[in-house]
Amino acid sequence: MKLLTSMACGVAALLMATFPAAAQTKWNLPAAYPQDNYHTENLVQFAKDVADATGGKLQIVVHANASLFKAPEIKRAVSTGQAQAGEVLMSIHENEDPLFGIDIIPFVATSFDASVKLWNAAKPEIEKKLESQRLKLLYSVPWGPQGLYSSKELKSVEDMKGLKFRAYNVGTARIGEAVGAQAVTVQAAELPQALATGVVNSWMSSGSTGYDSKVWESQKYFYDVQAWLPRNIVIVNKAAFDALDKGTQDAVLKAAAAAEERGLKIAKEKSTWYLEQFKAKGMTVSPPSPELEAGLKKIGEQLVADWIKRAGSTGETVMNNYKKM
Repeated sequence: MKLLTSMACGVAALLMATFPAAAQTKWNLPAAYPQDNYHTENLVQFAKDVADATGGKLQIVVHANASLFKAPEIKRAVSTGQAQAGEVLMSIHENEDPLFGIDIIPFVATSFDASVKLWNAAKPEIEKKLESQRLKLLYSVPWGPQGLYSSKELKSVEDMKGLKFRAYNVGTARIGEAVGAQAVTVQAAELPQALATGVVNSWMSSGSTGYDSKVWESQKYFYDVQAWLPRNIVIVNKAAFDALDKGTQDAVLKAAAAAEERGLKIAKEKSTWYLEQFKAKGMTVSPPSPELEAGLKKIGEQLVADWIKRAGSTGETVMNNYKKM
């Protein structure tokens, strides 16, 4: 009898020890940006909110700075189940579908309010496209308005000829080609080294990426052209999401909605702060000259027409809906 009781206690202890592990689900979430970038910090808070809301039932591990997958690899990794969730810069996948590049069409949506309207107009079609790729959209957060960095003073687009212009998606590559620069593909994680070694000496991006890359160590000028506001999207493998119970799914969606609202608020606050830091570090921060602005906008008009042509009727519908908002 003592032996049976002892065995029963042992089995009970074993079950108690293994149950929490069996009940817990772990998701890996690769991201392309540094740990102290506001997008990554927002992801970490999102993961904490999910863990708190589910009592630890769902644990999301954020892998920052392209440490698990490089930026262009993240979306495919999530789609194929190599990672359960991920954060990607939407526009680097414009070659799959022009809709993924709607946020980087120059001078279409140049403020945070306009960016939100454009996102709301495009979101249903983007969700539909992602679902066809076994993905579910969780939330999206914009970067700040895109400015033009340069190692030399730029008075017009003609001054950009021959520069080594950083491209990180289809749109920026086209801009580089249009101004006669040499387009060099460099993702965010590799940008600090590319700047330090002279692989890149001109580029367009937000103040955030410039700050993360310590741009003041290699470049002197920042022109606040406010060309567009690109977006990061956070996605999840649809099968992984569907495998969660209803309560956990609801907790993820609630945390995602909070992350989108929080991320937008932080992006607005940070956009001005980054430019102040550039000035404090000795950079020249200024609006573009009338000639430079006019030249960039002329290129923008060409790229808008090109995008609408490539996006077809769906793109035209999205643009018309945006204009009505």
